[in-house]
Amino acid sequence: MRLYILKRIAETIPVFLIIVSAVFFMVRFVPGGPFDKERTVSKETLERVNAYYGLDKPLYEQYFAFLKNLAKGELGPSYKYPGWNVGEILKEKAAVSLQLGAAALAIALIAGMSAGVAAAAFPKGKLGAILSFFSILGVCLPSFVLGPLLILLFSIKLGCFNAMGWNSPGDIILPSITLALFYSAWIARLARGGIMREKLRPYVKTAYAKGLSPARVYLVHILRNGLEPVISYLGPAAAGLLTGSFVVETIFQVPGLGKFFISSALDNDYTMIMGCVMLYAAFIIFFNLISDIVLAAINPKIAKEMTKK
Repeated sequence: MRLYILKRIAETIPVFLIIVSAVFFMVRFVPGGPFDKERTVSKETLERVNAYYGLDKPLYEQYFAFLKNLAKGELGPSYKYPGWNVGEILKEKAAVSLQLGAAALAIALIAGMSAGVAAAAFPKGKLGAILSFFSILGVCLPSFVLGPLLILLFSIKLGCFNAMGWNSPGDIILPSITLALFYSAWIARLARGGIMREKLRPYVKTAYAKGLSPARVYLVHILRNGLEPVISYLGPAAAGLLTGSFVVETIFQVPGLGKFFISSALDNDYTMIMGCVMLYAAFIIFFNLISDIVLAAINPKIAKEMTKK
């Protein structure tokens, strides 16, 4: 197991560098620079600004300078927000997105797992049909439709919550529900499908034949193996939830990282774009790693097959 974890960690380093390097060159191949939209700046001033930030150097020199600063943990200053370091901005904006994502993750896990397990326990009853219907609805209903519907019902009609903003504890409820619905629906479908497949396995019949109680067979054996698809999905799902959603943050005017990333991309703020991408990539890699480790702990065959390669 230790060797498996070390190999998985070793694999994440080149993946992270490839993602960061690809984005570094892609943003610089886009026409225009971070200061080209400044109409009041003369050509001489623009050249001096580019020289100050090192943008006049060859691309390979900029790349190696970026890697050198990255090794020191320095992301550099923002080109569009003078006096602000990228790390400082990310720390402030990411905190909001993480709060929203954590609340959405909790809702998605509780609602999705409860619906999936219940639908699998009663597959032929009305309860199973209703839960399956709502899981399909959650997958098909996009957040840009659900968000305004929740605002119309709970903010405008009932007046329970604010329509937008991030000023009180209650402002997290509607955007977190909007963000969590899609993921909870997928968790429910994966949990139901995995459990239903495990029920038909020969070892389940053997366990019943040995005299094990239905509760023990279901909780210890069926759930343990049936939730493997859910655990695999939780890696990218948790990363997506905890880093927020561009659409949800825009609908509810949440001052998180998603909306900020879009404005940075439109402004060609190279350092800010790189900081956002690295943060997103780090979350995705980290949660995928955690997901793989949990799967290997549940099913030791995964770790054995990995270490043999």
